[in-house]
Amino acid sequence: MKNQNRQPALLTRQSRDKLVDEEHYGFITRVSKAGEVLETFGNDCGEPFYLRSCEKPLQASLAIDYEIDLTDQELALACGSNAGEKCHYETARGFAEKFGIRAEDLKCGVHKPLSKTRQAEMLLAGGIEDVFHNNCVGKHLTMLALCKKLGFPTDDYDELNHPLQQLIIKKVSELCVINDNYPITKDGCGVPVMSMPLKNMVMGFLNLFCDPKYEKMKNAILNNPYIYGGEDRTDTKIVENGLIAKVGAGGLCVVVNTEAEEGFVVKVSDCDMKARELVTIDYINRLGWGSFATERSIKTLHGEKVGEISTLFAF
Repeated sequence: MKNQNRQPALLTRQSRDKLVDEEHYGFITRVSKAGEVLETFGNDCGEPFYLRSCEKPLQASLAIDYEIDLTDQELALACGSNAGEKCHYETARGFAEKFGIRAEDLKCGVHKPLSKTRQAEMLLAGGIEDVFHNNCVGKHLTMLALCKKLGFPTDDYDELNHPLQQLIIKKVSELCVINDNYPITKDGCGVPVMSMPLKNMVMGFLNLFCDPKYEKMKNAILNNPYIYGGEDRTDTKIVENGLIAKVGAGGLCVVVNTEAEEGFVVKVSDCDMKARELVTIDYINRLGWGSFATERSIKTLHGEKVGEISTLFAF
């Protein structure tokens, strides 16, 4: 892939006492339900990026197709990247018990909760993280539930040639209108993750969340934004205001306005999470899809303002 041809735009600038301290480059691509590119910042040359966790709702759509019996909370967990708080942990454990899934069946790995508050609580209580704290546990639980429903083996569900992963690739390709063989790798949690141009990522979300067939999934996310993400999660903040959003590692965030039947994706090249959130929220404000307040001031630990962060796409 000719990644060197990409021409990212300067999206944010951080200044301290009038001296530029940080700049963050990347891309914004806004697309209509019909697949028309409405606006771009930066030129990605139509080259692919990995979907990372933005693929989760697309993967979870198979739970609707095959009528997996999930509560709205379980479906929100399946679609999101949870922060490992008590509500997420309890939902995940209940999900596993419901389908007879053991901790050792899950191949997502173990990491500390994304929630800093929950990390501190566990440290004080002497708690030890386990697989149910993983931010991808909902995705893996759904994959295993699908395997059980479809009669697929469960011991290698994380491998590319597994029949479930092949079903997922076919489904995501249909939603995202993908006809080319773009690279596939393994995500951090160990299951295959696809790549595609930014435009196609947005088309996939529009084809999913604007389809009445997946109304249950859309409502599960909108009605359970905290289960979907959690503490200090950008997509939770956006979903709480009535839009569908999903963040992904690698500086990604996809946002869909189902009423307008439009969506956009932000890709911050250096993967800075603060820049990603500010760009995404400012672009939502620019489109008139919301009115989000954001902290732009740069302050010392004593509260003294020494600079600010600004987004650079024209209003």
